[in-house]
Amino acid sequence: MTITEPRVALVTGGSRGIGAAICLELARRGNDIAINYHSNAEAAEAVATQVRALGRRAEVFGADVGVEAEAERLAEQALKAFGKVDILVNNAGIGSAAVGRPLVVDTTIEKIHWHVRTHVYGPLVLCRSLVPQMRSLGRGDVIMVSSIAGQSLGPNMGTYNVAKSGMEALAMTLAKEERQHGIRVNIVAPGLVDTDMGLSLMKFTQGVEDMRTLDARMPFGYVCTPGDIANAVAFLVGEEGRYITGQRLIVNGGTF
Repeated sequence: MTITEPRVALVTGGSRGIGAAICLELARRGNDIAINYHSNAEAAEAVATQVRALGRRAEVFGADVGVEAEAERLAEQALKAFGKVDILVNNAGIGSAAVGRPLVVDTTIEKIHWHVRTHVYGPLVLCRSLVPQMRSLGRGDVIMVSSIAGQSLGPNMGTYNVAKSGMEALAMTLAKEERQHGIRVNIVAPGLVDTDMGLSLMKFTQGVEDMRTLDARMPFGYVCTPGDIANAVAFLVGEEGRYITGQRLIVNGGTF
C-alpha cells in the first residue's frame, strides 16, 4: 500500500549519534519525530530544532527505556502527543566498553543485566505498548538497531553479545507474529560507526584517540557514519521497504 504522510516515528536514544541521524533522515523524508533521550535533554532539544527546521513536527521525551515503568510512560506520552506511532526505532543502547568487557567467566549478573535491560527489555516493553495500535494503521514498522556483534560474537563482549542476540531474537519472532497485521519488523546491524560510543570502544580496545586515524584501513576509505545507518533505517521503513520484513541488514562495508 502507498504510505500516507506524515507518519510518526519514535526513536529511542535520539539525542546523539546514530539516533540523531535517524531522526533527521526520517524527518527529511516527511515523518514527524518523537525523540527519546536518557540524560541529555539539551542535545535532544537541539535535534528537535533541526527536525522543525525541516518542516516536520518534533517532540522530546526523557526516559530510561531499560526501566519498565519509564518505557511504558514514554509510549503513553508519545501516543498522547501525536495520536499514533507508525514507526518504532529501538536504537537506545549501551556500548560494550561500559562494563569493562569482561570474560564470560568473570561476568556478573549485574553487568549482563545492565545490557539486557536496555537492549532487550526496553524494546520488548515498547513493542508491547505500541505494536497493538499499529495494527489499525495499515502499516507499522519496527526497527531494531543491533550490531554485528550479534553475528561475530567476539571474545570479551559476552554481555553485549547476549543482549544484542536477544534483541534480534525478539525482532525475528515479532516479524512472524505481526506480518498478518501489516507490520514490518527488521534489524539494522552496524559495524564500527563514527560516534562517541564507537570512539569509546576504539579507545578501550586499541588506544585510538581520533577516528580519522582509522579511515585508511576501513572499507571505502572511511569509518561508517551515523548517516549511513540512518539511510538504511529510512529505506526499510519507507516505500522502498514495503515488502521487506524479518530481515537483518548489515551495514559494515562488507567486512566480515
